[in-house]
Amino acid sequence: MDYAQLRSLLAPLIMALTDISTHARLPTLCEELGLPAPVTDGTKHDRMASSFEAVADADLPEVARRLLICHPPNATTRNQIQDLLWSDNVGPAIPKRYRREVARKLNDEKLYGDARKFDDLLDRLWVLDADEWLYLMSGKPSGLRADIQQHVHRNPEDWSAEMLFDQLGAYDASDRRFALFLEGLASADVRPDKAAQRHFVACVNETLRDCGVELRETDSEGGYPIFSMVSSHAAVKGRPKNLIFASPDKPDLRFRDALDNDVEIVTNADKVLVYDRPIGNDGLRWSDLQQWWSDTERIADAEQAKRSLYLRLKDSLPRNSPPQTLLFKTFFEGFRKAVPNLPALIPEVWLHWDPLTVKERGPDALLRFRMDFLLLLRQGVRVVIEVDGKHHYTDGVGNADVQRYANMVRGDRELKLAGYEVFRFGAAELQTPDAKANVKAFFSALFKRYGVPTS
Repeated sequence: MDYAQLRSLLAPLIMALTDISTHARLPTLCEELGLPAPVTDGTKHDRMASSFEAVADADLPEVARRLLICHPPNATTRNQIQDLLWSDNVGPAIPKRYRREVARKLNDEKLYGDARKFDDLLDRLWVLDADEWLYLMSGKPSGLRADIQQHVHRNPEDWSAEMLFDQLGAYDASDRRFALFLEGLASADVRPDKAAQRHFVACVNETLRDCGVELRETDSEGGYPIFSMVSSHAAVKGRPKNLIFASPDKPDLRFRDALDNDVEIVTNADKVLVYDRPIGNDGLRWSDLQQWWSDTERIADAEQAKRSLYLRLKDSLPRNSPPQTLLFKTFFEGFRKAVPNLPALIPEVWLHWDPLTVKERGPDALLRFRMDFLLLLRQGVRVVIEVDGKHHYTDGVGNADVQRYANMVRGDRELKLAGYEVFRFGAAELQTPDAKANVKAFFSALFKRYGVPTS
C-alpha cells in the first residue's frame, strides 16, 4: 500500500474537521477516528496536526476506514482512498476485454428492478457529479447524474449497458470496484426478485468464467441469495459444522442425530473446544473466536479473554513439536494489531473420526483425521497447514518408511479434492535462525493471494 499517498489524501480531510469541532470535543473526535489523544496545548489545528502526525503508517488504513464512515468526503476523494485501501486486498482479476463482453451481454437485459436502490449503488461506487456540493445544496442533478436520469431511467432505450459502463468508468476501474458493482447489480436490493437475481448472475457468469471468475452464491439474507465475486477454481463447499479443536488427544464421538449432523463427544470432551456458532461468508476471524470464548467462559474483560484464549490454544499444541509452537507464536507476533480481523489460526483440528478400530479396518482407519492448523477464510476457502516431523516419513526406529509417506501424500490429495488448500512446513525449516521471518512471509503471501487485508 502507498502509505505516503494515503497520508496525503487523509491529512487535509482530517485537518478540515477542526473547523467544525471545539477544543473540548477534539479528544472525542480523535478517538472516533482512531487517532492518538491530542496534546493539551496549542491551537485546534496544531493539536490535530500533532495527533495525525503521530499515527504509524500501519494504522493509517483503519483511520481511513473510520473517516469514510463517520465523515465521508466527496466521491472523487472517497474513491481514491478506497482504491488505495483495496490495493492491499487483491481480488479476482477481471480484464477490460471481459468487462466489455459482460456489458455487451447485458445490453438486452434489465439493469435493475428497484430504481432508487440502483441509484444508491451508483452513488456508493462511482463519481456522478462534477460539483457534488452544488447537487447537495440544490438537489438538482447535473453532469453524469442528470445523464443517467435522462438516458437510463426516463429513456432506457437511449443508453445500452455498454454505454453506461463506459460513462461510469467501469472498464478502467479497479478489479475490486468492478466486482462490487456486479455484486450490487445482482443483489436483492437492486433486484428484489430471486429469479431475476439468478437470471442476471447466469448472464454475467457466461462471460466471466472465461477469465476464471464468477458470481457465486455465498450467503443469504431475508430469504434472498447473496452473490460474491470469486475465483471459479475455488472449491464449492457448505458452511463448516462441528468445529472441534485444540486438543492433541483424539476424542471419541457418536452421532446423536444424523439428520441434523448433531455430534456428541463421548470421551475426552473436557480436553477439546467446540465452536458452536454459525460461520458465514466472512469465515472465522480471531475476533469471532475471542467473542465466543469470552461468552462461553464468561470473561467480561476483553484483554483477559484474548490472553486466556491464546494460552489455551497454545497449550493444546504437542509438547514434542517446538516447530509447531513456533509457527503459532510467530503468527501472533508477526501481525499483532491486525490479528483480530485476520482468519483465526485454529490448532489441532479434528477432521473426521472413524468409529472402527485400526484392527477392524486397517491403517486407513486413521488416515488424515487431524489437522495441525486450519484457517477458514472468506467465501468458503479452507486452508490446512501441516508441520512435518520425522514421524511423517520414518518408522518407529527412524528408518525411511515409503508407505507412511505414500499415505500422507494420499491424504493431501483427498483433502485438496475435498476443497482444502494444503501447505506443509518441514520441522527442520522452523528450527533455523530465519524461521520466524519465513513464517511471517508465508502468511503475508497467503493473505495477499486470498485478498485478506493485513493492515
